[in-house]
Amino acid sequence: MKSYFYTSIPTFFLLSIIVITSGITRATNDDSEWLAAEAKALMETGWWSNYTTRVEDRCMWPGIQCNAGSVVVINLSGHGLNGGITPQIGSLSNIRYLDLSNNSLVGPIPSSVSNLTNLWYLSMASNLLEGPIPREIESLNALEYLNLSANKLSGPIPTQIGNLSNLRYLILAKNNLSGRIPLQIGGLSLYQLELSHNIITGDIPSQLNSQRIDLSHNLLQGVIPSRFGSLTQLSLLDLCRNNLTGMIPELPIYPKKLNLSFNSLWGPIPHGLLDFPPETFTGNKDLCGSIQGFIPCPSTKHNLAVIILVPTLLFLISIFPLVIFILCQQYRAKALKHNPSPTKNGDLFSIWNFDGKIAFEDIIKATEDFDIKYCIGTGCYGSVYRAVLPSGKVVALKKLHRLEAEQPTYDTSFRNEINFLTEIRHKNIVKLHGFCLHNRCMFLIYEYLEKGSLFYALSVDDEAMEMDWTKRVNIVKGVAHALSYMHHDCNLPIVHRDISSNNILLNSELEAFIADFGTARLLDPASSNRTVIVGTYGYIAPEFAYSLVVTEKCDVYSFGVLALEILMGRHPGDLLSTLSSSLSSSNVQNFMLNEILDPRLPPPRSRKMVGDIAFIAVIAFACLRARPKARPTMKLVSQEFLHANSPIAMPLHKMSLIELKNHEMFMSNESHR
Repeated sequence: MKSYFYTSIPTFFLLSIIVITSGITRATNDDSEWLAAEAKALMETGWWSNYTTRVEDRCMWPGIQCNAGSVVVINLSGHGLNGGITPQIGSLSNIRYLDLSNNSLVGPIPSSVSNLTNLWYLSMASNLLEGPIPREIESLNALEYLNLSANKLSGPIPTQIGNLSNLRYLILAKNNLSGRIPLQIGGLSLYQLELSHNIITGDIPSQLNSQRIDLSHNLLQGVIPSRFGSLTQLSLLDLCRNNLTGMIPELPIYPKKLNLSFNSLWGPIPHGLLDFPPETFTGNKDLCGSIQGFIPCPSTKHNLAVIILVPTLLFLISIFPLVIFILCQQYRAKALKHNPSPTKNGDLFSIWNFDGKIAFEDIIKATEDFDIKYCIGTGCYGSVYRAVLPSGKVVALKKLHRLEAEQPTYDTSFRNEINFLTEIRHKNIVKLHGFCLHNRCMFLIYEYLEKGSLFYALSVDDEAMEMDWTKRVNIVKGVAHALSYMHHDCNLPIVHRDISSNNILLNSELEAFIADFGTARLLDPASSNRTVIVGTYGYIAPEFAYSLVVTEKCDVYSFGVLALEILMGRHPGDLLSTLSSSLSSSNVQNFMLNEILDPRLPPPRSRKMVGDIAFIAVIAFACLRARPKARPTMKLVSQEFLHANSPIAMPLHKMSLIELKNHEMFMSNESHR
């Protein structure tokens, strides 16, 4: 299913970052005793043993970032660490980001990690850690990303994880975890749930709610929950190599990536799965269907149950339209009685940009009262529907969920999107045709963009290969021009705050349109512009996590991530971590631009295209500079694209990423704010 207006801190996530409202001012006070305790905790880890003689310079140690003298980020992924994790790590109470992955750490995870209550990102993946996952982890209320995969952790998954209400990524694969999947996890709204390669038993909880579910290589029993069919954003479901039984349920929507192999499933393969490859079902000897390698299903036309059920079903089907018609007439009469003219009040229902004759009832009729079969995507606070109006025009309807409509936060975001999109006009910003603010339902009416989100296009091989280098360059340019307009050509600068591949939509010509302005904000020169953290994980500027001050440079950073993602065909998170690591700089010296380009496309041949790609890489790296003032403005980026003069002329295989990252272009533009 194509994703429209998806807002998560997906965007990777997957995902939204939590509001940091506490623990920020502590380090700004002159509390030398507390800072000394923090310094002592850092020394006792042993990870910076070569630097302990100048502990006052700890903010300059590798992998550390500080705010007001206090450590807020530790990123030591792949730094060759060994030994255990000391309990003193719990003294770093201001830390927000902790990555100890890809090392050789041993022993248990100390329960003192529960003191890191400001933490929103925690990864200890790919180590040699043992013992249980501490139950005290429930204290990490701000946590959005938890990755403990590829260790030797044992015992059950703590039920307390279900209390981490902000969690979006739960990755515990490749351990020795046992017991059942806690039902409490079903209360989380996850982007990724990965519990594969453990020894987990019991049934699959029907309440699981995630866009990507991997429970493969376990000892799970029972049936596949039919409720998975209601997860309209489910893109991956891997249940292979378990002990699942029963029939494969008939679902209205199946994920694009599905693996049910090597279980004990039986019965017919549903019609909706007949286009999947045989490997999807291999190892289920009692399945039948019209798929290569499986026997045809036996005829059941003489089965007594069928003889009884078929006439009954036919009778029910025959009277169903009559019942629906009667109910609709009653509902319509009641609605008209209480709301005699909902379409004549401009505050409730407003349509423009075409003939203006469309009525509220036409919208309801076009979607059969927002039936799920018209749903083409579900986001953070609404679902998007495809509707064909009486004039033949196709539009996208973004409808606020009834539950969210009653919550002030979502209602504010919804009205915020209306306010911004009624004021701005740009060829690369999605067009709003109208809106409805009604006690029955609230929705926005957008132009329909056939290709869906850029994230979807990059995730599906056929779609990605259709986006050749020329189209990708034009997508980058289109987004740059739209952001320049928002930052520099509006009465007050508009910062989107959630630029990600999920919020870039594509039309049939693969032209880019910025969408989802629910988190956008006007920059008022007379205001401090402090705000809460919003956005998609993996695209948010690093300074935003602790300063809470929104500037145009936050969007500039997100644009840099997006530009690299378009060139690479995937999120550049691993590349950015490698480039930012001072200890791996010698290895990065040998990375060439041609090595990171999307391998699904043939290498660019023309000199102009090679220059354009190199130019985008230079701009992307400039936008990703750690210091906001060192990043170019989007106006400058847009102007450089219009000049179309690449400063680099050499083959891709001779362009070092370090040279592109340190290119002199934009080096003296700190004044362009």
